[in-house]
Amino acid sequence: MQNSSLPSGGSFGPLSPFINPYLTRISAKGYATRSICDQVCILKMFGRWLKRTGREVRDLTEAVACDFLRRVSRGSYPKEAAPAALRRLLEMLRQIGATPAAKAARPSPSERLTCAYERFLFKERALSQETVTGHRCFVRRFLSEKFGSGPPNLSKLRPLDVTAFVQRHAHRHGPAQARNLVAAVRSFLRYLNYKGLVDRDLSLVVPKVACWSFSVGPKHLAPAQVRQLLHHCDRSTAVGRRDYAVLLLLARLGLRAGEVVRLNLEDIDWENARITVCGKRGKWAQLPLPADVARAIARYLRHDRPRCASRRVFLRNKAPIDGFKSGRAISSIVKAALAKADVVSARKGAHLLRHSMAMDMLRRGASFDEIGEVLRHKCSKSTSIYAKVDLQSLRTLALPWPGRVR
Repeated sequence: MQNSSLPSGGSFGPLSPFINPYLTRISAKGYATRSICDQVCILKMFGRWLKRTGREVRDLTEAVACDFLRRVSRGSYPKEAAPAALRRLLEMLRQIGATPAAKAARPSPSERLTCAYERFLFKERALSQETVTGHRCFVRRFLSEKFGSGPPNLSKLRPLDVTAFVQRHAHRHGPAQARNLVAAVRSFLRYLNYKGLVDRDLSLVVPKVACWSFSVGPKHLAPAQVRQLLHHCDRSTAVGRRDYAVLLLLARLGLRAGEVVRLNLEDIDWENARITVCGKRGKWAQLPLPADVARAIARYLRHDRPRCASRRVFLRNKAPIDGFKSGRAISSIVKAALAKADVVSARKGAHLLRHSMAMDMLRRGASFDEIGEVLRHKCSKSTSIYAKVDLQSLRTLALPWPGRVR
C-alpha cells in the first residue's frame, strides 16, 4: 500500500505521526494489501479512541490496548487482526522511544533460579537456544510441582522428589522426549550441586530411560525413496523451489535442521563451492557444496527469496517475512514432502535424511570414521548407531559362499 493512499493524518488522533513509519515497517515484512488495510482500520479506531479518552502516545501500555479491545469488542472491525496489530504498534513505539519501555515484572525466586541456570547453559555449556528452551520447560515444571509459587527451598529436595517427577512425566512422552526430560532434570541437579545450592549431587538418582541403541538401526530411507522424495517436490512454485533446496541440503550434506535454519547468505562461498555451517554448541565447519545443491539454492535466491533485512538464506513465505524460528519448520518441510511423494516412514523429521545419507555411505563401503567426519560427530559413539545394518541390506553386498551347491 502506498502512503499517499492513506486517509488524512488527523483521523488517527495522537497516532498520526507514527502511521507512515508503521506501514513502512509492515510492508517490508511482506504483509498483503488486505492485511495492511485491516491494520489501518484498527489503528484508526484505536487512535480515535485514544483521543476521546484523553490519552497520549506516551500513555500506551499492554493494559491500555486490552482496555480498548474490551470496550470495542462489539464494533465492526477486523477483530482477529487487532491484538497482533496493536502489539506490533506498541513494539515499534517503544523501539523509537515514543512510548516508555514496559515495566519488567519482578521475577519470582524460582524464575531467578531458572534464569541463572539458562545463562549457565548458554555461556558455560554453549547449548543452542532450542535445547535451552527445552530444558527450561522441564525445570520450571519440576520447581513448580515441588515448591508451587513459593520460594524454592532446595534443602528440602530429596531423591524421592526426583524419581517421582520423572516417573510421573516420562511415560507421557515418546522415547526421545522422555530422554530429553531426564537429561534436563539431571543437568539442572548437577548445576545446583556445582553452584553449592544443594549439599549432594542428586543427579545420580535420576532414573534412566530405556534405550536399546543397537537393537535396530536408525530410521532411514532407501536411496530410491530419497530420489522419489526429491522428484515429487513441486518446483513450479517459489515455496516448492525453496523446499527443494532445503531437502537437497539435508539429503546431500546431512545437515541438521537447526543448521539449515541458521544458514546465512555470507556462509556460502560460491567461488570455491563451499558452505560454512554453525553446528552444535556453536562449532563451525566448512563443507563442499555439490553442484546440484548450489544450483537449487542459487535459483531460490535469484528468483524466489523475498526481499527483507534478514540475512538468513531460507525465509518464511508468509508475513512477517523472516528466517525460520526453529528446526521444527524444517522438519515440517520434510513431513509435507514425504506425504506428497507418498513415501511411508516411521520417522518424519529432518534427521531422517541425515540418517539416510549415512546409511547410503555405509552401503557404498564408507568406514564409520568417514561417516562420523562427514556428519561432524564429536565422538565415535554417535556414529556407532549405524553399526546395526539390516540383514537384507547386507545380503545385497555379500558374495556367494565358496563351494555352494546350486
